[in-house]
Amino acid sequence: MSAAAISPNLFEAARLGDAEAIARLLETTQPDIRRYARATCRSSADAEDATQEALWILFRHVGTIRSLLALSAWLFSVVRRECLRLARRAGVVPAVDGAEAEAALLLRPEADLRLDVAAAFEALPPHYRDVALMRDVKEMTIEEIAAALGASRQTVKARLHRARALMREYLTR
Repeated sequence: MSAAAISPNLFEAARLGDAEAIARLLETTQPDIRRYARATCRSSADAEDATQEALWILFRHVGTIRSLLALSAWLFSVVRRECLRLARRAGVVPAVDGAEAEAALLLRPEADLRLDVAAAFEALPPHYRDVALMRDVKEMTIEEIAAALGASRQTVKARLHRARALMREYLTR
C-alpha cells in the first residue's frame, strides 16, 4: 500500500475522528486492501470478506494508529490475520501454535529456508527491512543502527521487534 497516496493531513484528520476524512481514508485504502487480500486469501470470497473486515477494523481503530508510516504495515497485518482466520474456519489451514510452526521451519531443506527468509525480508516494509538487515545480517548494534538511521534506540528496538514478528508470521503461514 502506498502511504504516498494518503496525505498526512487526511490521515491526521481521520485519526482525530473527522467523519469525512475517515470516509476518504477508507475509500483511498480500499483498492490496495482488496488487491492484497486477493493475493493472500485462498478464495475470492474470502478476499472480499477479508477486505470488508479490514475496512471495518480500520474504521474502528484509525485513532489508535500512531503514524501514517505504520498504516500500511498495520493494514497488511490485519488482512493476513483475517485471511488466515477465514482459511482456518473453512478447515483449509489447521490451527497451529507458534512453537509447532517454528519447529516445522527447522525441518525444511536449507536451500528452501534461505529462499523463504529472503522472501520474508523482501515482504517487509522498507523501514522494518532496513533495521532487520542491519541487525541480523550486518550484525550492527542497536546504537549503530540508531546513529545510521538518525532514530532513537527505542524506535530501532520497536522496529526490530516488529520486523521479526512480521518475518515469523510470514515464514510460519
